[in-house]
Amino acid sequence: MNKCNDQFPNNFLWGGAVAANQIEGAYNEDGKGLCIADINEFKGNLPPEKRENKEMSLKEVNELLNNTHAIFPKRYSIDFYHTYKEDIKLLAGLNINSFRTSINWARIFPNGDDSEPNEEGLKFYDCLIDELLKYNIEPLITISHYEMPLNIATKYNGWYNRKTIEMFTKYCKVLFERYKDKVKYWILVNQINLIHIESFNHLGIPSDCVENLLEAKYQGLHNELVACGQAIKIGKSIRSDFQIGVMSSYGIPYAETGSSEDNLAALKYSQLEYYVSDVAVNGTIPYYMYRFYEDNHLNIDITEQDLSDIKNTVDFVSISYYYTSNINSKNKNRFHNCHIKTTNEWGWGMDPIGLRVALNQYYDRYHLPMIIAENGMGFYEHINVDGTLHDDYRINYFREHIMQLKEAIKDGVELIGYYPWGPIDIVSCSSSEMEKRYGFIYVDLDNELKGSGKRYIKDSYHWYKKVIESNGEILD
Repeated sequence: MNKCNDQFPNNFLWGGAVAANQIEGAYNEDGKGLCIADINEFKGNLPPEKRENKEMSLKEVNELLNNTHAIFPKRYSIDFYHTYKEDIKLLAGLNINSFRTSINWARIFPNGDDSEPNEEGLKFYDCLIDELLKYNIEPLITISHYEMPLNIATKYNGWYNRKTIEMFTKYCKVLFERYKDKVKYWILVNQINLIHIESFNHLGIPSDCVENLLEAKYQGLHNELVACGQAIKIGKSIRSDFQIGVMSSYGIPYAETGSSEDNLAALKYSQLEYYVSDVAVNGTIPYYMYRFYEDNHLNIDITEQDLSDIKNTVDFVSISYYYTSNINSKNKNRFHNCHIKTTNEWGWGMDPIGLRVALNQYYDRYHLPMIIAENGMGFYEHINVDGTLHDDYRINYFREHIMQLKEAIKDGVELIGYYPWGPIDIVSCSSSEMEKRYGFIYVDLDNELKGSGKRYIKDSYHWYKKVIESNGEILD
């Protein structure tokens, strides 16, 4: 009988994850066009839990573009575009051996439908990737992370339009060819299943430009999955040993009670969360989607060529994990797990065992290598006068979650990488707040990006460095 493995693999990818639109700034430099994230407004007049940028109409887009008083923190962020060398040196000091970032689509194809890529944008990523490799840091590149060129959304209705498939695969081909000798690991789309709260940020579909928004979302998601299948085929033709993966947000809920009705509701909700990874791994549209389409009177255009394209499947499965939620038979998905104590100001609850559950659920279903592409929790915090920040709460958060990673490995899950979200403070995705801090490194900027921009080391930086040096054995 084989002994269960209770240690991280020797080649485990210890990393950190960011997104170009939340870290780089330089939104209009060197030929970059506007991307969707560039019009994510900071709504400081609302309470934290209501600041999300969700659905958006074309009318609202145009109003934002003409609003001279709106605050758009992602346009500037922490200025990583100009400080990447110093920041990567700090990150290398953590002893990470991998770093996940995205390439901003609008930096490469400013309008999306450009005939040629923007060479200045490519040169920036040449330098960024080379800087990572200088420190023996393996790049994990996300190709699409809420950075669709705004023109694709306003002119073509985003992923709802099949023309976006060709624009995306052209973009992918440019990246695959450019970085074939430097990048091995690729995530095609960030949190591809997260369409219920990120339909504009993700799919680029203005809500007032389609007759049936739900149908448009699922048509757009289908088109995106077709594009991913085509992109995998292109990537493998350029380099067969590329490792190309799908990434989902872990949104699979627990039944709120033990009733059969709540369990059925949770099952049905979970199927919709698994949909994209089922397609990406199995190469077919899962049986349950056809009933979903019928029950909701959705007419999704699916061609024979589409069914052929999606047969190109992924090499690994990755997820983001932040919290768990509940669902009941009234089809009300609760953002927060009512059995877990709220931990931060945004209503999130810490559920480390849920991470072990998530890993087992996905590995049971797919039996492919797993990567935790995001995990973390944002907190309000301020640097001390002596330049220190004692963030025991963050250390505790990661300690508890890494302990559950070890348990999942012992369960038999093939886990190959772990990427805490925002190893350096960056602008929040959902609410565009700088002061919702995730990092091991503090950046002295407030929600209006006022401050010195100076970087400071938090206590958690030294702790995570020790964890990595011990390959996950020392968690004290």
